[in-house]
Amino acid sequence: MLLLYIDPGTGSMLFSVFIGLAAALYFLFRTFLLRVRTFAFGKKKTAAKHSEYVIYNEGNQYWPVFKPIVDEFENRNIDVLYLTSSEKDPVFEEKYTHVHPEFIGIGNKAFASLNFLEAGVCLMTTPGLEVYQLKRSKLCKHYSHILHDTGDATCYRLFGIDWFDSILLSGEYQKKDIRELEKIRSLPEKELIVVGSTYLDYYNSKINDLPKEEDHVFTVLIAPSWGPGALLGALGEKLLDSLVNSGWRIIIRPHPQSKKSEAEVLGRLEEKYTSCIWDYKPENIDSLSKADIMISDFSGVIFDFAFLFNRPVLYHNASFNKDMYDAGDIEHELWKFEAVKRFGVELAEQDLPRIKEIIQKAVSDTSLSEERVKAKETAWQNRGSSGKAVVDTLISKR
Repeated sequence: MLLLYIDPGTGSMLFSVFIGLAAALYFLFRTFLLRVRTFAFGKKKTAAKHSEYVIYNEGNQYWPVFKPIVDEFENRNIDVLYLTSSEKDPVFEEKYTHVHPEFIGIGNKAFASLNFLEAGVCLMTTPGLEVYQLKRSKLCKHYSHILHDTGDATCYRLFGIDWFDSILLSGEYQKKDIRELEKIRSLPEKELIVVGSTYLDYYNSKINDLPKEEDHVFTVLIAPSWGPGALLGALGEKLLDSLVNSGWRIIIRPHPQSKKSEAEVLGRLEEKYTSCIWDYKPENIDSLSKADIMISDFSGVIFDFAFLFNRPVLYHNASFNKDMYDAGDIEHELWKFEAVKRFGVELAEQDLPRIKEIIQKAVSDTSLSEERVKAKETAWQNRGSSGKAVVDTLISKR
């Protein structure tokens, strides 16, 4: 029997080709029908399913990004189509009148649906438009990307935001590197609008309602990014071995993508370090609120923790390779690495034997607090009004 094998990369390429051909045929046939209708009935409005405003959410972890936005649409009595790749998206528990949620599947099934979208404006956190399976629909007027952290906008995988019409930013500083990328790659200039951080506004509004711990145990939160050079892959057992016997509470919150891309590594570590708390909840606010200090790498969660709670962070980014990111085309050091050097404490591998001493010193040192506040002023602008700013921007793109 002849067995045929198609590797994942080839399969992805073939799917992209198939979707491209299907989209071309669809729009060609649709144009033909519209011309027939126009000839037979004049310029009568067709019954095509068109939504002026569309939001796409690829997973529950991004609900805090979209919640202030859909609330604002609801408050203004403006209809918005909310497409999601999560059957358990929190939007289904809300009692909205003007927000219309719809589950469209995950992966290629979701992309196939999005590629035929008929809309005025489509907003998403998902990068890679026009790079792999996610294509621009000819019947969508404007594609807008909103950042899901307050770090540099060039920290997506290659070409992550190149083909969006507008990028919604958390701070003015993020514009500079996007403009530099556009010049390097000869791209048309996108609209860059500072709206603030919707998810930080969302979390900030919940802090006062969090339950207080009566008998608080000193807590270390390990919150890494994912991929080559990330904390768990770079230090892994060496880091955890140095912490598990400290007597402290250790919470480990892996990046959501790690469960998909690094399942083997996580499985091994979970099995070995059962005394640690492994947090996979969609929202990070509970673990952030309990932590006295955070250990991370180049993840944007460092800024969530510093900005919301102004508590110390240890960072390890010695293994960060920016070549696989858009930042690989940027020659100068990224803002987030400059900022974390000012308000954080670097953790090198050779420091692990004395990590308990380093943590105790960092917690007692209040001198870095002012630098965390300065970084917050730079990266989290328009605080408390981001949802309104996003909706104002989307309305202006009709």
